[in-house]
Amino acid sequence: MDAVLDNLDTFRQGFITTLALTVVSTVLALVLGTLLAAMRVSPVPTLRAAGATYVEVVRNTPLTLVFFFAVFVLPQLDIRLSFFVFAVIAVTVYHAAFFCEAVRSGINAVGVGQAEAARSIGLTFTQSMRLVVLPQAFRTVVPPLINVVIALTKNTSIAAAFGVVELTAVATRLANANSDAVIAIFLGSAVCYLALTLPSGWLAGRLERRVAVAR
Repeated sequence: MDAVLDNLDTFRQGFITTLALTVVSTVLALVLGTLLAAMRVSPVPTLRAAGATYVEVVRNTPLTLVFFFAVFVLPQLDIRLSFFVFAVIAVTVYHAAFFCEAVRSGINAVGVGQAEAARSIGLTFTQSMRLVVLPQAFRTVVPPLINVVIALTKNTSIAAAFGVVELTAVATRLANANSDAVIAIFLGSAVCYLALTLPSGWLAGRLERRVAVAR
């Protein structure tokens, strides 16, 4: 355990980087995923096709390949950003497809009469989605959304292979420098990940109970 205790500052920096990557990517992926879900239920065939194509392509592409595209292909297009920003782009693009499907399932769970009532009072498709459908949809998909957040948190570890000094990268470097304390170091890393994911599961339970009462 000495290797862990002696490098708490290093672990803290890795934890902060992982937390930042998780929070920023979650917000952006949820926004993009909600937009994609709206496209998938849009009355415009072109938008439905575009949303469906995005989801099918990205969901069936390994996240590592998405990272390769962000880190190595985007610079070829003269898009030069930090490794952290490239990691945010990769994680966001990938998990937006999963957020999309979770939100779309919530939209499909909202009664058809709700959207019809919104249209009957003159609301446009965008207004009915924003004011009527999506608020009800999000209440029904809290657990799936939190599950995606937890998966996203764990998948940020792939960023370690692409120049981002987050928890996994820190643990790997410390393990290489302290070969006699590999188990302790990776256990310390696992505890840090649990500190991120366990509160998400607790939050999911609390939110699910609250929205159940609201419904």
